[in-house]
Amino acid sequence: MEAVVISDDFIKLGQLLKLANMVSSGVEAKIVIQNGEVKVNGEIDTRRGKKIYPNDVVEYKGQQVTVIGE
Repeated sequence: MEAVVISDDFIKLGQLLKLANMVSSGVEAKIVIQNGEVKVNGEIDTRRGKKIYPNDVVEYKGQQVTVIGE
């Protein structure tokens, strides 16, 4: 599982997917999130603006990323 370090209190789901190189653009992030292809802490979430906090786990296409606060 990869780890992504953030300096703020949270990061939005769409931004995290781009930061972790899980998608190549914000448009692609929007599409895969709205299609229900992304899981947050084991549950599908279709909100691109969903706030992701440290220790949350995001999964897309079998790749998992955990968020770590700075």
